[in-house]
Amino acid sequence: MKTDDLVSVLDAHDPLGKSVFTKSDLRGMFPENEATLSASLRRMVTKGVLTRVAPGVYYNSRAEHGRVDLIEGIAVALRPDAISYISLESALSQFGIISQILVDRITVMTTGRGGEFKTPYVVVEFTHTKRRISDVFASSHDVERPLRFAAPDAALRDLKRVGRNAHMVSMEDYHEVMADYYS
Repeated sequence: MKTDDLVSVLDAHDPLGKSVFTKSDLRGMFPENEATLSASLRRMVTKGVLTRVAPGVYYNSRAEHGRVDLIEGIAVALRPDAISYISLESALSQFGIISQILVDRITVMTTGRGGEFKTPYVVVEFTHTKRRISDVFASSHDVERPLRFAAPDAALRDLKRVGRNAHMVSMEDYHEVMADYYS
């Protein structure tokens, strides 16, 4: 893989909002043997063209997209075969139902494996859900971002279901948000 070829591919994907790539994505674009691809990726990271954010996940260092797309794109790349959505403290914080604002972590419910990934940008925390996929789609919304987003009632249910600390939830704010959300 030549630097100019990679930069050309990355620049073509950037306006489409794609700035995070898995090793599989890059293998499809640059059909090289495994050893050559791995060496090329290490070289591109050293040159600063790519940033390795997690095992097998790379970020286009030249991308011009915002932090939300980057963070959620990393989460999608880490669980490409799962249904995942923002929930728990991340969703409740964005709705203003809890007073804490998460700046260094994103909490994601997933049908895939749970786990925590420390990246150079954020900690991505996956919590496994056993909910049916139809229930996941019914209680989360496509918000034209890389990940779906839990409705406020679903985020609170998820928080309680997985046994997280619900003491930080303001029920007064929750009822206000619910009244606005479903009106």
